[in-house]
Amino acid sequence: DTMRRVVRQSKFRHVFGQAVKNDQCYDDIRVSRVTWDSSFCAVNPRFVAIIVDASGGGAFLVLPLHKTGRIDKSYPTVCGHTGPVLDIDWCPHNDQVIASGSEDCTVMVWQIPENGLTLSLTEPVVVLEGHSKRVGIVAWHPTARNVLLSAGCDNAIIIWNVGTGEALINLDDMHVDMIYNVSWNRNGSLICTASKDKKVRVIDPRKQEIVAEKDKAHEGARPMRAIFLADGNIFTTGFSRMSERQLALWNPKNMEEPIALHEMDTSNGVLLPFYDPDTNIIYLCGKGDSSIRYFEITDESPYVHYLNTFSSKEPQRGMGFMPKRGLDVNKCEIARFFKLHERKCEPIIMTVPRKSDLFQDDLYPDTAGPEAALEAEEWFEGKNADPLLISLKHGYIPGKNRDLKVVKKNILDNKPAANKKSDLINAPKKAADASNTQNEAKLDEILKELKSIKDTITNQDERISKLEQQMAKIAD
Repeated sequence: DTMRRVVRQSKFRHVFGQAVKNDQCYDDIRVSRVTWDSSFCAVNPRFVAIIVDASGGGAFLVLPLHKTGRIDKSYPTVCGHTGPVLDIDWCPHNDQVIASGSEDCTVMVWQIPENGLTLSLTEPVVVLEGHSKRVGIVAWHPTARNVLLSAGCDNAIIIWNVGTGEALINLDDMHVDMIYNVSWNRNGSLICTASKDKKVRVIDPRKQEIVAEKDKAHEGARPMRAIFLADGNIFTTGFSRMSERQLALWNPKNMEEPIALHEMDTSNGVLLPFYDPDTNIIYLCGKGDSSIRYFEITDESPYVHYLNTFSSKEPQRGMGFMPKRGLDVNKCEIARFFKLHERKCEPIIMTVPRKSDLFQDDLYPDTAGPEAALEAEEWFEGKNADPLLISLKHGYIPGKNRDLKVVKKNILDNKPAANKKSDLINAPKKAADASNTQNEAKLDEILKELKSIKDTITNQDERISKLEQQMAKIAD
């Protein structure tokens, strides 16, 4: 209760949530029924993407934001996976590129046409294969172009250079149990993870080492979440031993005791945290809850200040969270959620009521824009950069996105990627020989394939000329 008793000055004390009218919802959508604790929905200033039920494979819908109302059953989907899709994430640097992770053990990256889909999309720009079990988490790097992280039920985290289709970092020996979530920090130099073994780990992915960890961050057995805040602290949600839902704030430099720990209630839905670094507000959406609670994080005790709760009648199956540049600054909108019901998606708008019509610069400090601060290669080489910020004073006008080009390195020139430190130290000559034999075998295979293609073409040529002769006879 200490969180609620003190009335303190905050411009966010009166954040006001409101669901849009029925005709602005997306209706008749069969939201996925997979039992997986991801948010099932991803949004950006152009599109809303929703994981849907699909017979014999996995699919998600991608709708232009303005395409509200009833969605036709035959509306095209993105459907290249052979198993259910578990997680999707829009690229922060290109509003037409989205990544998906699936039960089929692959990650796929898709380019969505500028005006949305007119036909179902079955061909991804690139398929990323490296996990041995289903892939439940995909998360783009916040500041480096084409860097994508995936985490699977093989307890491995792989970081890919999407531009070349290669796995460049494989962290497969840091987690002994299922990974519940992964979060990048603001400049993408560290990740934090929450895992089924009740540990929260802070990892430097490029050095491949654990920088800090906390055992039993929450005592309860149910799933936890851990996310980085803008100041480098870590916010977690989880359960107490008595199955009460908790939230906590940690300083990764000293994980002994939390900066703050609060009990919430005894509901059993996993709390998905959505964080706005510009206002330092955290929104907690419980799966199966019908409310969104929000808190402001500050430097003064109790550090996590309860602001308010938005309640509705229907429970949520999942939730999408719009990036700041997709909000309407003229209406003092500070957040927009896309709440998934069983059969529809309902936008919920959070505003801070103001009398003035002028741009409220205290609500909208400069925010992360769509330009990448680094190229993938620079990040892998060790560079860091904060997000490039833009002003929202005149609203956000989406620019032209460049197409995602994937330049696969020549397989035959590929040295086997050295993943683990131990490999680097004692990579024996055998490996080189083995890889040469492998390459020769591959080359043989490719040459055989080429030969068979050539034969097929020759046969087809003959067939076509025969047919042409017959046609000519008939015509005569």
